[in-house]
Amino acid sequence: MKLDVDALRYLSKDDFRVLTAVEMGMRNHEIVPSELIDRIAGLKHGGTYKVLKNLLKHKLVHHDSSKYDGFRLTYLGYDFLAIKALVNRGVFAAVGRQIGVGKESDIFEVATEDGTVLAMKLHRLGRTSFRAVKSKRDYLLHRKSFNWLYLSRLAALKEFAFMKALGEHGFPVPNAVDCNRHCIVMSLVLGYPLVQVRELRNPDVVFETIVGLVVRLAEHGLIHCDFNEFNIMIDDDENITMIDFPQMVSVAHRNGQMYFDRDVDGIYKFFRKRFNHSVVEDSHSSHETESDIEEEERPSFSSLAKATGFLDKELAASGFTRREQEQIESFIEGSEAENSSGSDEDDVDDSEFMPEKVDEDLSSLNSLRLADQDGDDDDDDDDAHSPDNGDAVLHRRLVKQRRRAVAAAQGGRKTLSSRNSYKEKGSKGAQSSSKAMRQACKW
Repeated sequence: MKLDVDALRYLSKDDFRVLTAVEMGMRNHEIVPSELIDRIAGLKHGGTYKVLKNLLKHKLVHHDSSKYDGFRLTYLGYDFLAIKALVNRGVFAAVGRQIGVGKESDIFEVATEDGTVLAMKLHRLGRTSFRAVKSKRDYLLHRKSFNWLYLSRLAALKEFAFMKALGEHGFPVPNAVDCNRHCIVMSLVLGYPLVQVRELRNPDVVFETIVGLVVRLAEHGLIHCDFNEFNIMIDDDENITMIDFPQMVSVAHRNGQMYFDRDVDGIYKFFRKRFNHSVVEDSHSSHETESDIEEEERPSFSSLAKATGFLDKELAASGFTRREQEQIESFIEGSEAENSSGSDEDDVDDSEFMPEKVDEDLSSLNSLRLADQDGDDDDDDDDAHSPDNGDAVLHRRLVKQRRRAVAAAQGGRKTLSSRNSYKEKGSKGAQSSSKAMRQACKW
């Protein structure tokens, strides 16, 4: 949808209040009922339906009456909410022309009060050209249900966190200014995408710089996963700037090596096609094959020195809440404990995993089960004569007696789990059994 900000200046406070009410209702509604919008907006003199009609005219909301009368936000309405919030913060004062479009976002020029030109990126997940977000990106994590507006917000939040942290660690990325909903404001890169460049004065230097960035990211614990000529900006002085970070993953990812090799392969293929492979072949003899050259030249994922930092863990906390960070840390600690236990098991002698040993363990386990079944009546006497048990013995005896009383009240039968069990709710047998269970619990 084309962004037309002309209607933004004609919207009143009531319009934005109702628009915000629709956004709040979409937290747990795909289509927000009109009555709920009216209650959330809480306009003093009413008129919510008139405001909704005005928003519908500007295509800020979408009306759906298939199941019930309701509305949902469109991307244009979500854009207006984000732009209004950033303007109120004083981040920028004017919106200019569109300077870029991709499968996941649109990029516009914005200007501040003093005339500084910045770049505004609006994430638009859910386009027809790229709908496999759930399988291609990890925005959802454990969630099963989603809408495209929420996914766009998560992508913007993740990209802003990556951009800010990478800039603080000296990587050539745009300066992150602010973020709201699915909108990111950053510094404008005065350059061109590498895919539009046909000639370079020093292609070997540019090539080494780009490959060095891939290796440096991996040494800091990150993999770009989409490091190609479309996401690399180069200026007139052949300085490199990286863009587009929502899909970055940690080197600890289960497919980390595949993503790293794919980024390196993409750079090698582009320079081979665009610059006739001169960057790689000049320093080698003619009798060497291409595969041998690439084996010597290409960086290896297994040989990286991952000791310069742990940016993947830092980035997990820079853009998320404290509660989510605690969950991540607890998960990491649990996985480390499992790995340490697994390493301890690797040191065990092979004799412990012999079939004879397994048979002995199974026989001992069966004997213990039989002993537990036959010794229920003898447990009371054994517990009474043990001096070290104390109150724990009394507690176990009371629990055991309560279980016997409940089993006697139920007649030794298991409770029915079928859906028709409610039919016996008013019968005399059910009433007598429930009465006996209550007496047993009281006893």
